[in-house]
Amino acid sequence: MSDSVSTDDTREIDDGSASRSWLGRAWEFASHAGLAEIVLRLGTHVLLLALILFFATGLRAFYLLAESSDSPSQAAHAAVLPTPTPIQLPVDLPPFRLAGALQTGIPRLARLHTDVPSRPRQEVILYTVKLGDTLFGIAEKFGLKPETVLWANQVVLGDNPHNLRPGQELSILPVDGTYHRWSTGDGLNAVAKFFNVQPEEIVNFPANQLDPKLIGDWSNPNIEPGKWLVVPGGRRDYVNWSAPDIPRDNPGIAKVLGPGACDSVVSGPIGSGLFIWPADNHTLSGYDYDPGANHPGIDIDGDEGSPVYAADSGVAVYAGWNTWGYGNVVVINHGNGWQTLYAHLSTYYVSCGVSVMQGGVIGAIGSTGNADGAHLHFEMMYAGGRVNPHDYIR
Repeated sequence: MSDSVSTDDTREIDDGSASRSWLGRAWEFASHAGLAEIVLRLGTHVLLLALILFFATGLRAFYLLAESSDSPSQAAHAAVLPTPTPIQLPVDLPPFRLAGALQTGIPRLARLHTDVPSRPRQEVILYTVKLGDTLFGIAEKFGLKPETVLWANQVVLGDNPHNLRPGQELSILPVDGTYHRWSTGDGLNAVAKFFNVQPEEIVNFPANQLDPKLIGDWSNPNIEPGKWLVVPGGRRDYVNWSAPDIPRDNPGIAKVLGPGACDSVVSGPIGSGLFIWPADNHTLSGYDYDPGANHPGIDIDGDEGSPVYAADSGVAVYAGWNTWGYGNVVVINHGNGWQTLYAHLSTYYVSCGVSVMQGGVIGAIGSTGNADGAHLHFEMMYAGGRVNPHDYIR
């Protein structure tokens, strides 16, 4: 038994020794030849490459197995497909035929009109005022400033927006500016200077139809008297029919306004400089404060006969009728540089020289003069210049 074991062990030992002796002899040979380092490096690279190939092959097999397990093809084939709904066609459909002209192809249809791009208006047009129109609404409709409508129609409106009436025919300019009726003796330079423009702007504007070659001397041009000319960008001062600054010591300067002017006024209370609303209603009806449209006050809404209050204490320096469209008017001088005006009154309860206290009733809302419905036209003036009442009344 011991002989058998020793024989097998001896064979295994001999085989291992032989293998080790072969590798040893190869290594000794490489070392003696000076190739040991090269062989070591080459073996290391070969081993690294073998490991990379091994892991790459293993990862590929893993992903292929995962995709095959997640594939929805089997579930899709196993799912029950919906039964298609048959299309219900009408019974006895007529055969489809193309119109005669279309059977031979797509025709080129003739246009009965040509589209022309819109361009700015160059001519003056006429507009008939309708019920409910206002100066501001008409100006907005034609893309103009309110003052342009006033300046172009001074003969009709007299520079007063309250003179607007249904049925009036207004000239509507193509651009903002003024309108001038040429008179004998007019000169282009003088007219242009009056309206604050250059004479070339008048001559070259298409609506005026002026030929620069035929005008001749600009101081006495060949322009037919009575011809209306658009003055693009032109401006002029208004004719103002509102009450001027009326002092307590000389109220008679307001006689030009009408019979409501006072002859003399005695001294009275001095205002506080703090102003209250002159009516119960604090909303507007009609025009707001707009010096550009020659409306130097605000139109306060109110019912006919509703009370009108003194905005501050002072003395009445005008009380009565105004002949320039304001109707019944009361003007109070507050003795501190301030003056207030109350117009279109149905009646007034004060007379010339009467002292009034803030909040005292001085009249009633009405529609006298050039007024479109009952309202109170209220103006404020300080040191001779008109101001926006919205900035001072509370």
